[in-house]
Amino acid sequence: MEQFIGCDAHKKFSVFVAVNERGQAGEALRVMHDRELYREFLARLPPGSAIAIEASGHYSWLADEMERAGHHPKLANPLEAKRRMALTKKTDKLDARGLAILLRNGTLPEVWIPPSEVRDQRELLRRRMCLVILRTRVKNRIHGTLARHNVQVPGADLFGVEARLRLETRLPELPVHSREAIVQELATLDFLETQIESTEQRLEAIMAVSVEADLLKTLPCVGKVLSMVLMLEIGRVDRFPTAAHLASYAGLVPRVHSSGGHTRMGQICRNVNRNLKWAFVETGNLVVINQRRLAGSHVVRLYDRIKRGKNHQKAVVAVARHLAEAAWWVLTKQEVYREPRDARKALSSTHG
Repeated sequence: MEQFIGCDAHKKFSVFVAVNERGQAGEALRVMHDRELYREFLARLPPGSAIAIEASGHYSWLADEMERAGHHPKLANPLEAKRRMALTKKTDKLDARGLAILLRNGTLPEVWIPPSEVRDQRELLRRRMCLVILRTRVKNRIHGTLARHNVQVPGADLFGVEARLRLETRLPELPVHSREAIVQELATLDFLETQIESTEQRLEAIMAVSVEADLLKTLPCVGKVLSMVLMLEIGRVDRFPTAAHLASYAGLVPRVHSSGGHTRMGQICRNVNRNLKWAFVETGNLVVINQRRLAGSHVVRLYDRIKRGKNHQKAVVAVARHLAEAAWWVLTKQEVYREPRDARKALSSTHG
Protein backbone atom coordinates (compact mmCIF):
# COMPACT_ATOMS: atom_id res chain seq x y z
CA MET A 1 0.00 0.00 0.00
CA GLU A 2 1.39 3.40 -1.00
CA GLN A 3 2.51 5.71 1.77
CA PHE A 4 2.56 9.50 1.90
CA ILE A 5 5.12 10.92 4.31
CA GLY A 6 5.13 14.27 6.06
CA CYS A 7 8.29 15.72 7.58
CA ASP A 8 8.18 18.51 10.16
CA ALA A 9 11.80 19.67 10.09
CA HIS A 10 13.54 21.67 12.78
CA LYS A 11 17.13 22.78 13.21
CA LYS A 12 18.31 19.71 15.18
CA PHE A 13 15.70 17.04 14.37
CA SER A 14 12.79 16.10 12.13
CA VAL A 15 9.49 14.37 12.90
CA PHE A 16 8.11 11.96 10.27
CA VAL A 17 4.53 10.68 9.99
CA ALA A 18 3.33 8.32 7.24
CA VAL A 19 -0.28 8.23 6.00
CA ASN A 20 -1.54 5.35 3.83
CA GLU A 21 -4.00 5.47 0.94
CA ARG A 22 -6.94 5.12 3.35
CA GLY A 23 -5.83 8.18 5.31
CA GLN A 24 -4.66 6.20 8.34
CA ALA A 25 -1.67 7.82 10.08
CA GLY A 26 1.18 5.83 11.51
CA GLU A 27 3.41 6.46 14.48
CA ALA A 28 5.40 9.69 14.69
CA LEU A 29 9.15 9.09 14.41
CA ARG A 30 11.70 11.61 15.59
CA VAL A 31 15.05 11.57 13.75
CA MET A 32 18.03 13.62 14.92
CA HIS A 33 19.97 15.58 12.32
CA ASP A 34 23.07 13.45 12.49
CA ARG A 35 23.82 12.82 8.83
CA GLU A 36 24.55 9.09 9.23
CA LEU A 37 21.46 8.48 11.38
CA TYR A 38 19.37 10.47 8.90
CA ARG A 39 20.64 8.42 5.97
CA GLU A 40 19.95 5.16 7.81
CA PHE A 41 16.37 6.26 8.48
CA LEU A 42 15.77 7.27 4.86
CA ALA A 43 17.14 3.91 3.69
CA ARG A 44 14.44 2.11 5.73
CA LEU A 45 11.58 3.99 4.02
CA PRO A 46 9.76 2.41 1.04
CA PRO A 47 11.77 3.06 -2.16
CA GLY A 48 10.74 6.16 -4.09
CA SER A 49 8.61 7.62 -1.29
CA ALA A 50 7.09 11.08 -1.69
CA ILE A 51 8.04 13.20 1.34
CA ALA A 52 6.40 16.56 2.04
CA ILE A 53 8.63 19.09 3.80
CA GLU A 54 8.05 22.76 4.55
CA ALA A 55 10.29 25.40 3.00
CA SER A 56 12.65 26.71 5.66
CA GLY A 57 16.18 27.98 6.02
CA HIS A 58 17.62 24.46 6.39
CA TYR A 59 15.53 22.42 3.96
CA SER A 60 18.31 22.28 1.35
CA TRP A 61 20.48 19.53 2.79
CA LEU A 62 17.41 17.53 3.84
CA ALA A 63 16.08 17.56 0.28
CA ASP A 64 19.53 16.57 -1.03
CA GLU A 65 19.65 13.58 1.32
CA MET A 66 16.13 12.51 0.34
CA GLU A 67 17.00 12.65 -3.35
CA ARG A 68 20.26 10.81 -2.75
CA ALA A 69 18.26 8.02 -1.04
CA GLY A 70 15.98 7.72 -4.09
CA HIS A 71 12.96 9.52 -2.60
CA HIS A 72 10.96 12.45 -3.96
CA PRO A 73 10.96 15.52 -1.67
CA LYS A 74 7.99 17.86 -2.12
CA LEU A 75 8.61 21.37 -0.83
CA ALA A 76 5.55 23.10 0.63
CA ASN A 77 4.73 26.77 1.18
CA PRO A 78 4.59 26.83 5.01
CA LEU A 79 2.01 29.61 5.41
CA GLU A 80 -0.38 28.17 2.83
CA ALA A 81 0.10 24.63 4.18
CA LYS A 82 -0.91 25.74 7.68
CA ARG A 83 -4.04 27.43 6.30
CA ARG A 84 -5.05 24.28 4.47
CA MET A 85 -4.39 22.04 7.49
CA ALA A 86 -6.66 24.28 9.61
CA LEU A 87 -5.28 22.91 12.88
CA THR A 88 -6.46 24.43 16.16
CA LYS A 89 -3.51 22.86 17.97
CA LYS A 90 0.13 22.81 16.97
CA THR A 91 2.52 19.96 17.67
CA ASP A 92 5.32 18.43 15.62
CA LYS A 93 3.26 15.26 15.13
CA LEU A 94 0.18 17.16 13.95
CA ASP A 95 2.22 19.26 11.54
CA ALA A 96 3.93 16.21 10.02
CA ARG A 97 0.62 14.35 9.74
CA GLY A 98 -1.04 17.41 8.20
CA LEU A 99 1.66 17.62 5.50
CA ALA A 100 1.24 13.92 4.76
CA ILE A 101 -2.55 14.29 4.43
CA LEU A 102 -2.18 17.26 2.08
CA LEU A 103 0.25 15.22 0.01
CA ARG A 104 -2.18 12.28 -0.09
CA ASN A 105 -5.12 14.50 -1.07
CA GLY A 106 -3.16 16.28 -3.79
CA THR A 107 -3.65 19.66 -2.08
CA LEU A 108 -0.07 20.26 -0.92
CA PRO A 109 0.90 23.88 -1.84
CA GLU A 110 4.06 22.72 -3.57
CA VAL A 111 6.87 25.08 -4.55
CA TRP A 112 9.82 24.48 -6.83
CA ILE A 113 13.03 22.99 -5.44
CA PRO A 114 15.98 24.45 -7.37
CA PRO A 115 18.68 21.97 -8.38
CA SER A 116 21.57 21.68 -5.97
CA GLU A 117 23.90 23.48 -8.40
CA VAL A 118 21.54 26.46 -8.69
CA ARG A 119 21.14 26.68 -4.92
CA ASP A 120 24.93 26.74 -4.57
CA GLN A 121 25.27 29.48 -7.22
CA ARG A 122 22.58 31.52 -5.47
CA GLU A 123 24.69 31.51 -2.32
CA LEU A 124 27.51 33.13 -4.27
CA LEU A 125 25.15 35.77 -5.63
CA ARG A 126 23.55 36.50 -2.27
CA ARG A 127 26.99 36.76 -0.70
CA ARG A 128 27.80 39.55 -3.15
CA MET A 129 24.53 41.32 -2.29
CA CYS A 130 25.39 41.07 1.43
CA LEU A 131 28.88 42.46 0.84
CA VAL A 132 27.47 45.42 -1.13
CA ILE A 133 25.09 46.23 1.75
CA LEU A 134 28.01 46.14 4.20
CA ARG A 135 30.04 48.39 1.90
CA THR A 136 27.22 50.94 1.80
CA ARG A 137 26.96 50.93 5.60
CA VAL A 138 30.68 51.52 6.01
CA LYS A 139 30.60 54.40 3.52
CA ASN A 140 27.64 55.95 5.35
CA ARG A 141 29.52 55.77 8.66
CA ILE A 142 32.49 57.58 7.15
CA HIS A 143 30.24 60.27 5.67
CA GLY A 144 28.50 60.64 9.04
CA THR A 145 31.76 61.04 10.99
CA LEU A 146 33.05 63.70 8.59
CA ALA A 147 29.73 65.58 8.71
CA ARG A 148 29.74 65.63 12.53
CA HIS A 149 33.10 67.39 12.50
CA ASN A 150 32.42 69.57 9.44
CA VAL A 151 35.26 68.08 7.42
CA GLN A 152 34.32 68.62 3.79
CA VAL A 153 36.32 66.86 1.10
CA PRO A 154 35.71 68.22 -2.43
CA GLY A 155 34.88 65.73 -5.17
CA ALA A 156 31.82 63.91 -6.44
CA ASP A 157 32.97 60.56 -5.03
CA LEU A 158 34.58 60.61 -1.61
CA PHE A 159 36.00 57.15 -2.21
CA GLY A 160 37.61 57.80 -5.57
CA VAL A 161 41.40 57.83 -5.91
CA GLU A 162 41.91 61.62 -5.75
CA ALA A 163 39.30 62.17 -3.03
CA ARG A 164 40.87 59.43 -0.88
CA LEU A 165 44.22 61.21 -1.07
CA ARG A 166 42.62 64.52 -0.06
CA LEU A 167 40.74 62.78 2.76
CA GLU A 168 43.98 61.40 4.21
CA THR A 169 45.42 64.92 4.39
CA ARG A 170 42.33 66.11 6.32
CA LEU A 171 42.30 63.29 8.87
CA PRO A 172 44.51 65.16 11.41
CA GLU A 173 41.64 67.66 11.84
CA LEU A 174 39.53 64.93 13.51
CA PRO A 175 39.66 63.92 17.19
CA VAL A 176 41.88 60.94 17.87
CA HIS A 177 39.19 58.26 18.22
CA SER A 178 37.15 59.51 15.27
CA ARG A 179 40.30 59.61 13.17
CA GLU A 180 41.18 56.04 14.14
CA ALA A 181 37.64 54.90 13.36
CA ILE A 182 37.83 56.31 9.82
CA VAL A 183 41.25 54.72 9.23
CA GLN A 184 39.89 51.31 10.23
CA GLU A 185 36.69 51.80 8.22
CA LEU A 186 38.70 52.69 5.12
CA ALA A 187 40.69 49.48 5.59
CA THR A 188 37.42 47.56 5.95
CA LEU A 189 36.13 49.22 2.79
CA ASP A 190 39.21 48.15 0.84
CA PHE A 191 38.78 44.58 2.07
CA LEU A 192 35.10 44.55 1.05
CA GLU A 193 35.99 45.88 -2.40
CA THR A 194 38.45 43.01 -2.84
CA GLN A 195 35.85 40.46 -1.73
CA ILE A 196 33.18 41.90 -4.05
CA GLU A 197 35.56 41.89 -7.01
CA SER A 198 36.54 38.26 -6.34
CA THR A 199 32.87 37.22 -6.05
CA GLU A 200 31.95 39.03 -9.26
CA GLN A 201 34.74 37.28 -11.15
CA ARG A 202 33.42 33.88 -10.06
CA LEU A 203 29.89 34.88 -11.04
CA GLU A 204 31.07 36.12 -14.43
CA ALA A 205 32.68 32.73 -15.07
CA ILE A 206 29.29 31.10 -14.43
CA MET A 207 27.39 33.61 -16.56
CA ALA A 208 29.87 33.41 -19.45
CA VAL A 209 28.30 30.15 -20.63
CA SER A 210 24.69 31.20 -19.96
CA VAL A 211 22.47 32.02 -22.92
CA GLU A 212 19.71 33.10 -20.51
CA ALA A 213 21.93 35.76 -18.93
CA ASP A 214 22.79 37.17 -22.36
CA LEU A 215 19.10 37.35 -23.29
CA LEU A 216 18.19 39.11 -20.03
CA LYS A 217 20.86 41.74 -20.70
CA THR A 218 18.75 42.93 -23.65
CA LEU A 219 16.08 44.22 -21.24
CA PRO A 220 16.29 47.98 -20.66
CA CYS A 221 18.92 48.88 -18.03
CA VAL A 222 19.72 45.25 -17.17
CA GLY A 223 23.49 44.84 -16.98
CA LYS A 224 25.98 42.30 -15.76
CA VAL A 225 24.94 42.09 -12.10
CA LEU A 226 21.17 42.34 -12.55
CA SER A 227 21.19 39.67 -15.27
CA MET A 228 22.92 37.34 -12.80
CA VAL A 229 20.28 37.98 -10.16
CA LEU A 230 17.39 37.50 -12.59
CA MET A 231 18.75 34.30 -14.10
CA LEU A 232 19.53 32.54 -10.82
CA GLU A 233 16.39 33.66 -9.00
CA ILE A 234 14.01 32.82 -11.87
CA GLY A 235 15.58 29.43 -12.46
CA ARG A 236 13.57 27.34 -14.91
CA VAL A 237 11.17 29.71 -16.63
CA ASP A 238 8.89 26.86 -17.76
CA ARG A 239 7.69 26.46 -14.17
CA PHE A 240 5.68 29.65 -14.70
CA PRO A 241 2.61 28.99 -16.93
CA THR A 242 2.31 32.64 -17.99
CA ALA A 243 4.19 35.92 -17.78
CA ALA A 244 1.74 37.10 -15.11
CA HIS A 245 2.74 34.18 -12.90
CA LEU A 246 6.37 35.28 -12.97
CA ALA A 247 5.38 38.88 -12.16
CA SER A 248 3.30 37.61 -9.23
CA TYR A 249 6.19 35.42 -7.99
CA ALA A 250 8.37 38.54 -8.02
CA GLY A 251 5.80 40.44 -5.90
CA LEU A 252 4.88 42.98 -8.57
CA VAL A 253 1.14 42.27 -8.88
CA PRO A 254 -1.23 44.06 -6.45
CA ARG A 255 -3.96 42.26 -4.57
CA VAL A 256 -7.48 42.66 -5.94
CA HIS A 257 -10.47 43.34 -3.66
CA SER A 258 -13.69 43.03 -5.65
CA SER A 259 -17.15 42.77 -4.10
CA GLY A 260 -20.59 44.11 -4.93
CA GLY A 261 -19.45 45.63 -8.18
CA HIS A 262 -16.66 47.60 -6.53
CA THR A 263 -13.04 46.75 -7.31
CA ARG A 264 -10.08 48.06 -5.40
CA MET A 265 -6.41 47.32 -5.97
CA GLY A 266 -4.57 46.64 -2.73
CA GLN A 267 -0.90 46.37 -1.80
CA ILE A 268 1.41 43.82 -3.36
CA CYS A 269 1.93 40.52 -1.54
CA ARG A 270 4.84 40.08 0.87
CA ASN A 271 5.24 36.31 0.57
CA VAL A 272 7.32 36.54 -2.62
CA ASN A 273 10.88 36.15 -3.89
CA ARG A 274 12.36 39.30 -2.39
CA ASN A 275 15.66 39.12 -4.26
CA LEU A 276 13.83 38.92 -7.58
CA LYS A 277 11.52 41.76 -6.56
CA TRP A 278 14.53 43.91 -5.63
CA ALA A 279 16.18 43.22 -9.00
CA PHE A 280 13.15 44.24 -11.07
CA VAL A 281 12.42 47.34 -8.94
CA GLU A 282 16.10 48.32 -9.12
CA THR A 283 15.88 48.02 -12.90
CA GLY A 284 12.77 50.23 -12.85
CA ASN A 285 14.67 52.88 -10.90
CA LEU A 286 17.54 52.68 -13.39
CA VAL A 287 15.02 53.32 -16.18
CA VAL A 288 13.96 56.51 -14.39
CA ILE A 289 17.59 57.62 -13.96
CA ASN A 290 18.29 56.97 -17.66
CA GLN A 291 14.97 58.20 -19.04
CA ARG A 292 16.64 60.85 -21.21
CA ARG A 293 18.72 58.21 -22.96
CA LEU A 294 15.64 55.96 -23.26
CA ALA A 295 13.29 58.75 -24.36
CA GLY A 296 10.41 57.44 -26.46
CA SER A 297 10.79 53.83 -25.31
CA HIS A 298 7.86 51.86 -23.89
CA VAL A 299 9.25 51.75 -20.34
CA VAL A 300 9.65 55.55 -20.21
CA ARG A 301 6.18 56.18 -21.64
CA LEU A 302 4.72 53.74 -19.13
CA TYR A 303 6.52 55.46 -16.25
CA ASP A 304 5.34 58.92 -17.34
CA ARG A 305 1.74 57.78 -17.76
CA ILE A 306 1.49 56.14 -14.32
CA LYS A 307 3.39 58.90 -12.53
CA ARG A 308 1.00 61.63 -13.75
CA GLY A 309 -2.01 59.97 -12.19
CA LYS A 310 -0.39 58.40 -9.12
CA ASN A 311 3.18 58.66 -7.85
CA HIS A 312 6.77 57.76 -8.53
CA GLN A 313 6.84 54.49 -6.57
CA LYS A 314 3.74 53.06 -8.24
CA ALA A 315 5.12 54.04 -11.62
CA VAL A 316 8.41 52.27 -10.88
CA VAL A 317 6.55 49.11 -9.81
CA ALA A 318 4.52 49.25 -13.04
CA VAL A 319 7.76 49.40 -15.05
CA ALA A 320 9.19 46.56 -12.96
CA ARG A 321 6.11 44.47 -13.67
CA HIS A 322 6.44 45.04 -17.40
CA LEU A 323 10.10 44.00 -17.24
CA ALA A 324 9.21 40.85 -15.26
CA GLU A 325 6.66 39.82 -17.86
CA ALA A 326 9.08 40.76 -20.64
CA ALA A 327 11.71 38.54 -19.01
CA TRP A 328 9.28 35.61 -19.19
CA TRP A 329 8.73 36.17 -22.91
CA VAL A 330 12.45 36.63 -23.58
CA LEU A 331 13.38 33.39 -21.80
CA THR A 332 10.41 31.41 -23.13
CA LYS A 333 10.89 32.39 -26.76
CA GLN A 334 14.70 32.57 -26.48
CA GLU A 335 14.62 35.92 -28.25
CA VAL A 336 16.03 39.34 -27.39
CA TYR A 337 13.80 42.03 -25.91
CA ARG A 338 11.82 44.07 -28.43
CA GLU A 339 9.62 47.11 -27.99
CA PRO A 340 5.86 46.32 -28.07
CA ARG A 341 4.56 47.02 -31.59
CA ASP A 342 0.88 47.67 -30.87
CA ALA A 343 0.50 51.27 -29.67
CA ARG A 344 -2.61 50.47 -27.64
CA LYS A 345 -1.05 47.49 -25.91
CA ALA A 346 2.16 49.40 -25.36
CA LEU A 347 0.38 51.49 -22.72
CA SER A 348 -0.25 48.39 -20.61
CA SER A 349 2.23 47.30 -17.97
CA THR A 350 1.05 43.73 -18.42
CA HIS A 351 1.99 43.48 -22.07
CA GLY A 352 5.02 41.26 -22.52
